[in-house]
Amino acid sequence: MKANYGYKDGSGEYFITIDTDLCNACGKCVSACKYNVFKVDEDPNDPLSDKQVALVVDKQRTNIKYVCAPCKPVNREYTLPCVEACEAKAIKHSW
Repeated sequence: MKANYGYKDGSGEYFITIDTDLCNACGKCVSACKYNVFKVDEDPNDPLSDKQVALVVDKQRTNIKYVCAPCKPVNREYTLPCVEACEAKAIKHSW
């Protein structure tokens, strides 16, 4: 399942998508993000599963545009640290 965290406002759409089917809960995204956007915990979107997955921290969900801005690539050749760290390729950013 793809879990979308973020928001849409007048300036654009700012979402981090985590494919929980791909996520192996390694926590490398947590270590790679110096702005504390991620955590690893049980998937709240699948209450029947006790599988651990990467999640966006609640308090960061409405700040993604600003919190992730320092890492946002100026050109398309640069990959965000959290995306680069994710060996399972489970993390994507929408902008």
